[in-house]
Amino acid sequence: MHTNKTSPAKQKEGRDISVDMYPFIRKYKDGSIERFLRSPFVLASPDQGGNRGVATRDVVVDKATGVSVRLFLPSRATDTAGRNRLPLVIYVHGGSFCTESSFGRTYHRYATSLAASAVALVVSVEYRLAPEFPIPAAYDDAWAALQWAASSSDPWLASYADWGRTFLAGDSAGGNIVYHTAVRASHEVNDDMMDIEGLIMVHPYFWGAKRLPSELAWADESEGAAAVFPPYGVDRLWPFVTVGQAGNDDPRIDPPASEISSLACCRVLIAVAEKDTLRDRGLDVVARMRDHDAPWPWMMQRSRAVTAVESEGEDHGFHLYSPLRATSKRLMGSIVEFINQQPSPPQLLPTCTRRRSRKSWGNHLKV
Repeated sequence: MHTNKTSPAKQKEGRDISVDMYPFIRKYKDGSIERFLRSPFVLASPDQGGNRGVATRDVVVDKATGVSVRLFLPSRATDTAGRNRLPLVIYVHGGSFCTESSFGRTYHRYATSLAASAVALVVSVEYRLAPEFPIPAAYDDAWAALQWAASSSDPWLASYADWGRTFLAGDSAGGNIVYHTAVRASHEVNDDMMDIEGLIMVHPYFWGAKRLPSELAWADESEGAAAVFPPYGVDRLWPFVTVGQAGNDDPRIDPPASEISSLACCRVLIAVAEKDTLRDRGLDVVARMRDHDAPWPWMMQRSRAVTAVESEGEDHGFHLYSPLRATSKRLMGSIVEFINQQPSPPQLLPTCTRRRSRKSWGNHLKV
C-alpha cells in the first residue's frame, strides 16, 4: 500500500474532507472516519488442522476499554505439555496507529506463521485505534495486555508459556508501541511482572523534526513517489494520531539516549528494509542502543546484544503482503532464530544475564 496514492478530492459524497491520508484513513469535517487499509475479519478457531496446526482463541483483557488479545497456540505445544514450555511472544500489529487489526486476515496469518515457525505461544494485541482513541491509548492497551499475560490467569499461558523467554514484538507502529512497552516494563517495580527476554521491532516507526541526510532525497513528492512512506506523508502521521497534541519533535517517536539506555532487556532485534523511508531511523536506534548500555546492575558485565536485519531491495511492510517471497521467508527465519537462540551455559549470574548468548552481539545481517 502506498501513501503517495492520495485522492485529490476535497469532498466525497457531499462531505468535506478534513484529513486525507489515503490509502490508510480519511477524516471528514463532520467527525466521521473512513478506513481503507483493513483486511477481512477472521474468526478464532480451536481447529488446528485448518490453520497450519495453530489453534486460536480471543480473550477480553480489559472490559472497561474493550482491549482484547488473540492467542495462537501451535499443535506441538500439546505434544510436549508438561515437559517443554514455549517462548511467549506479545505481538503488536502495525497500521500507522489508526488502521488494521489483530483479528484481520493480514495479521491473523502473520501471527499464525510466527507461532508455527517459532513454535511459540503468540499473544496478538487488539488495541484501540487513533484518532478516535489518540496516543497514548495504544501504549496503555499494550501495557494492559502485558500485565494480563504476566498474571498467567489464562489456561494456555499457565500451561504452556515459558516466562523466562518472553518477547515483545511488533511491526511499524507496533514496533514503536512495543519499544515503549519495554521501556515501561524496565521501570516497573512489580514482582509479578516477568522479565523481557528480547525486543523485536520490524520496520519500526521512529521519526523526527529534522531530516536525516538520506531522507532529504525524498524531500518532495516527485522524488518520494516510489516510497511506501514518503517523508511528507510520515510528517503528517504523528500530529494526526495525537489529535494535534504533539509534533514530530515528540520524544515518543524520537527517543532520547537516556531512555534508550534504560531498556532492561538484554537482546534486541531491529529489522529494516532497504527502500523504506524509515530505514535510517531504525538503524539510528540500533546505533544508539549499542552506544548506550543499560544502567541496570545485572547488565553491567556485558554490552546489550543488538541485531540489525536488513532486507535488500524491499520496502515497508513487504513481509506482510508477500509472505512467500524469498526475502519474507529469510526475515521470518531471522526472527525465529532470534526467539529460539540457545541459552548460554548456566552461570552464577542474575537471570537476565544467564540466558544470553554472545553470538549475535553487534550483528548487521542483510537478508
